Amino acid sequence: MTRLDGLPSNLALASAMVAVTVLIHFWGIILLLRLMGHTGRRLNAHDSHLGQAALLVLVVLGIFALHTVEIWLYAAVYLALGQFEALEPALYFSTVTFVSLGYGDLVLGSRWRLLSAIEAANGVILIAWSTAFLFNVTARLTALDHDWLKPPD
Repeated sequence: MTRLDGLPSNLALASAMVAVTVLIHFWGIILLLRLMGHTGRRLNAHDSHLGQAALLVLVVLGIFALHTVEIWLYAAVYLALGQFEALEPALYFSTVTFVSLGYGDLVLGSRWRLLSAIEAANGVILIAWSTAFLFNVTARLTALDHDWLKPPD
């Protein structure tokens, strides 16, 4: 077997995983925006610092949940490919790969290692997207706090 024998299946699976995780992330962000709209009115996020804090916690937990789903999906693929014997090492490997930590104590076989490299790139992009979203939410909530407009006493 040459080095390129597994490349088409590797790239196809990696591309499918990127597409699925991006769609999960997109729809998850849309859901968070809708929840923020409904929850924000109930929490009076526009009127209180506590409401703003609760809304931020909701967003952070929601983002964390999205990343968890995406990591578990990659772990399930690694298990299905027979790269790991149990769930815990598959989840561990997927997590350190997704966040680009990559300890290197667990590795995939040479046939599927490109998949893990693309998972790392996918994770970096999705984490950056989440960071931008969280930054935007925080900036909008801070803009609602008009104390910064008052001149110092």
